[in-house]
Amino acid sequence: MILDNFIVFEGIDGSGTSTQLSLIKERHPDKKLFFTAEPTNSPIGLFIRSILKGELEIAPSTMAYLFASDRNEHLYGREGILAQKENGFIVFSDRYLFSSLAYQNPICPEGLPEKLNENFPLPEYLFYFDIEPEESLSRVHMRGETEIYETLSIQRQTQAEYKKILSAYKEKNIPGMHIVEIDARKPIEVVYQKIMDTLVNLPIYTK
Repeated sequence: MILDNFIVFEGIDGSGTSTQLSLIKERHPDKKLFFTAEPTNSPIGLFIRSILKGELEIAPSTMAYLFASDRNEHLYGREGILAQKENGFIVFSDRYLFSSLAYQNPICPEGLPEKLNENFPLPEYLFYFDIEPEESLSRVHMRGETEIYETLSIQRQTQAEYKKILSAYKEKNIPGMHIVEIDARKPIEVVYQKIMDTLVNLPIYTK
């Protein structure tokens, strides 16, 4: 199932997804746009964020279940993605199920991340921000805080997984789903224009 007017930004940490979403929000205040992220700000999402900060340690498979639970609420909760779409909003999400696959496939029992996420709907647009881990981590370190996945070895592994995932979805050629690769090394304005040019047919441009 494809959710129209649902747009997902993906990439390894420090690839610039949050920067672009902030820019879109700032430049289109008069449009019906809803911005969200995973992990969410729900109790489950906040618990996940505490784990990512290294405040406690859990099994990788437990983390996979937590992310899937947070995603389910993100989609189907009272103020979730489906509710926002029903209210006429275009929904932008910073990360979605592709992050779970990329980060958890290498560390979970084989097939578990795919099984937990196989029934979630797919976005109309998936933007993948491609950048080398060395450069992305230099951006991460500039903000002064790091999370448990923000190491060079993990980011290299995650980047490789993202590329496998993108290739697999492209091969499926799913009707209604558009996959766009972004060169995240480009200047912020160049990346922004690439995104806007891709979304030219969405109501983001209408008055």
